[in-house]
Amino acid sequence: MARFTFNLPDIGEGIAEAEIVAMHVKPGDRVEEDQQIADMMTDKATVEMESPVSGTVVEVAGEAGDVIAIGSMLVVIETEGGMIDNAPVDEAPAPKSEAVEQRIEVETPEAEDVARLVEDAPKAPPPPEPAPAPRSAAPSPAPAKPAPVSKTSHAKVLATPAVRLRAQQLGIDLSEVRPGEEGRIRHADLDAFISYGAPTGHAPSGATRADETIKVIGLRRRIAENMAAAKRNIPHFTYVEECDVTELERLREQLNGGRGDKPKLTMLPLLIAAICKTIPQFPMINARYDDEANVVTRHGAVHLGMATQTDGGLMVPVIRDAQARNLWQLAGEIRRLADAARDGSTKSGELSGSTLTITSLGPLGGVATTPVINRPEVAIIGPNRIVERPMFVSDGMGGERVEKRKLMNISISCDHRVVDGYDAASFIQAIKKLIESPALLLVN
Repeated sequence: MARFTFNLPDIGEGIAEAEIVAMHVKPGDRVEEDQQIADMMTDKATVEMESPVSGTVVEVAGEAGDVIAIGSMLVVIETEGGMIDNAPVDEAPAPKSEAVEQRIEVETPEAEDVARLVEDAPKAPPPPEPAPAPRSAAPSPAPAKPAPVSKTSHAKVLATPAVRLRAQQLGIDLSEVRPGEEGRIRHADLDAFISYGAPTGHAPSGATRADETIKVIGLRRRIAENMAAAKRNIPHFTYVEECDVTELERLREQLNGGRGDKPKLTMLPLLIAAICKTIPQFPMINARYDDEANVVTRHGAVHLGMATQTDGGLMVPVIRDAQARNLWQLAGEIRRLADAARDGSTKSGELSGSTLTITSLGPLGGVATTPVINRPEVAIIGPNRIVERPMFVSDGMGGERVEKRKLMNISISCDHRVVDGYDAASFIQAIKKLIESPALLLVN
């Protein structure tokens, strides 16, 4: 028998280390050649590592959440071939090219069951009936509350699993509940106990969930690190403006009415078109700040990051050259990237290189947002929910009339080291002009 040391190969340019998102093998496991042994995350992309040999796993580098350096041992496999101990890094087989573009995924520990039901205890004989009270001429008293069963009784409590679970959720000790017929506690007995009040206080209004401990790994940890770095290094400020999108919504409906086989337009492509049309006047918005080199790069092309919520966490796929796409092309690319992010098929190259980010919560957008900048960018734009309100509008004859209009707030957070408040406000005002006169969006 011999041992093969599989060192973590170079899985991306400029990558010095990778995080173990999932380790699929443990010491003692039998593995076959090309079998998946671990998932490693670098720069939000998860790479599936496959075993280059067949054999038995002797040692692994760590568990999910551990970070290991490129070139260090990932697994040691005992094989039937010659000795290959301490194989150098450049001899370690690199992952297949298609593996580098694997889907993004995050594995977190599963939550423990909130409650465990106990099986029915053996049926016990019913307790003896109390002796009847002597007759009295006095009026009958009001019904008394059910007498609690002594906690010191050693008899087992009889109840179905459903009743036991409900009692646990309500915080009721079944030994305090007087059983009904046949000595068994039923839901009606719980109701009677609750209505008269528990001896130690009232029942809680809701069920109590068990505590969960979830290790922060993979994409969730990257998000946490990036957000913390952004807030730690960037002096944020946010500017919010209200825009009348009534005409923009009318234009969107008209365009969708004759779209044929083109993708359906949402509000987002129209907003992106307005942003791209405005950027040339405000190049300081479409920029990246290297605070270590103290250099700001103002980009000519708009590579727009699109914040997308997935089951694993927030991802930001990038719409390349957004300024060169028409409304239908933007709508198609938005759908493609959003679907890829949610089903885990996004490629690593589609998650980097953005120069400006837009983040929208759709119908959950709220009144205003203060989004965190996607470092090293210097600005992030957040459209909010569309609401209908009465507004004073011109009647065309020098007067005004009240009319129902569709309004939406637009937020922008900026890096105050690079963008002045005047520039941010002027940028949003220019976008507002396009939004409220949407015919201008269609003019080259």
